[in-house]
Amino acid sequence: MNRDEYAQMYRLEDTHWWFVARRNLVLAALERLGRRAHRERGAAPPRLLDVGCGTGGTLERLGPFGCAVGLDLEPLALQFCRERGHAALVRGSATALPFADRSFDVVLALDVLEHIPDHEAAAREIARVLRPGGHALITVPAYRSLWSRHDVALMHQRRYRAGEVRRLLSRSGLRPDLLTYTVSAFLPIVWVVRTVQRLRPHGPTRADTLPTAPVLNRILRTYLEAEGRVALRTRLPFGVTVFAIARKPAGAEGSLA
Repeated sequence: MNRDEYAQMYRLEDTHWWFVARRNLVLAALERLGRRAHRERGAAPPRLLDVGCGTGGTLERLGPFGCAVGLDLEPLALQFCRERGHAALVRGSATALPFADRSFDVVLALDVLEHIPDHEAAAREIARVLRPGGHALITVPAYRSLWSRHDVALMHQRRYRAGEVRRLLSRSGLRPDLLTYTVSAFLPIVWVVRTVQRLRPHGPTRADTLPTAPVLNRILRTYLEAEGRVALRTRLPFGVTVFAIARKPAGAEGSLA
């Protein structure tokens, strides 16, 4: 992404309904996993890795769940993270994570895999650095039919169906415990907007995440947070995003081919 897109993300991700609702879904999932891990492993603080941490909005909120490290390939992203006060930062590629096997209890890859040409290698690396019994939390954009200038602006390589995510994770050695679509109610609206964008190929190439009026922002965030609570309990059959919680099976080797 270019500097303007990173700056827009930095300005919006603490308040914008899209970023806040996605982050709260992930934090709710971490809270559930944390309670389970406490029962299984006692009080040892877990280690978390935020792959593709971007400008640090999620990384900033991982402290209650353990010792968190942010990784990103882009120096500009890490610069924004430092402006938030983050210090546990590493510059590196998701396809060659600079960490030892079985280093982390949880790995987050939130809207990351769609940026990576070799997403298979990235998934294998996520599995490699997870300890057996650890979890990966992954979000990716859904449906090739929603491809538009938004994807071009964000330098996406692809969009996914849930089945494709399941196969990708399974090939890497991860077992999906939860695989669902989210942002379901907004799918028809997003489909119309993206279709119009494709019919106007000479329009501006920019991400759709723009400032929203406060009242509307609050309504959209409240709805998506309620939908997220449902998604953690049952699989939603369609949506704008695919969300997965995948476990590395106990006894699995650290390096997976």
